[in-house]
Amino acid sequence: MSLRPANLLRAATLALLAGFLLWPQRFAPLFAPLTQYGAPPIYDQGDLLQLTLAHLATVCIAAVASTLVAVGLGIFVTRPSGAEFLPLSRALVNVGQTFPPVAVLAVAVPMVGFGEKPTLIALFAYGLLPIFENTMVGLQTCNRELLEAASGMGMSARQRLLGVELPIAMPLILEGVRLSLVINIGTATIGSTVAAKGLGEVIIAGLLSNNTAFILQGGLVTGLMAVLLYDAVGMLERRICKSAHPA
Repeated sequence: MSLRPANLLRAATLALLAGFLLWPQRFAPLFAPLTQYGAPPIYDQGDLLQLTLAHLATVCIAAVASTLVAVGLGIFVTRPSGAEFLPLSRALVNVGQTFPPVAVLAVAVPMVGFGEKPTLIALFAYGLLPIFENTMVGLQTCNRELLEAASGMGMSARQRLLGVELPIAMPLILEGVRLSLVINIGTATIGSTVAAKGLGEVIIAGLLSNNTAFILQGGLVTGLMAVLLYDAVGMLERRICKSAHPA
């Protein structure tokens, strides 16, 4: 069975990223023209694979926390008992978008110190809004007739939420998670300014040493990882949609 062009491109991108992270020195001739005065063409102040995994872990941990809080708030404000808290909830999740991540880091460092913690706080705050808004829209736009039918079958409010509303809203919720992840893959690079492990180290090292090769390596790995993650969550979203609405 032949592979579709999209699958071929996906596989090639993954292979390129994996090859560079596992055997970066093999790519040295490609980056050598970007260096000067005998500077190393490949980042050599740390293991690129370990930095990438640390970067991805920070983003995923923050995304899990953002998803739990944002989905919980979205459910709460779409219930009759929580509708009056919508303005307050929206103001809270907008904090991450109102204040730039650097400002959140500046506030978080005196409270929790340097390292991963302030970065997690910044990414958590920055990732709330798209997940919250998509959760709320997904739940508010559920088919009323379907909900009435579920109630008519004797389903409780909790059963209706878990068995009907959330499954219907799941594609939109996943789209919010998808957007949040991709935004934070790039945003997480600033964590290196407060000593968090990640690909920001590579970019900062390049800026400090005027080594364009380092800057490009950090940017390319971050970009390819964002594309692959966006694509992976999109595949999950399509699979869920297909399961919910079989042909």
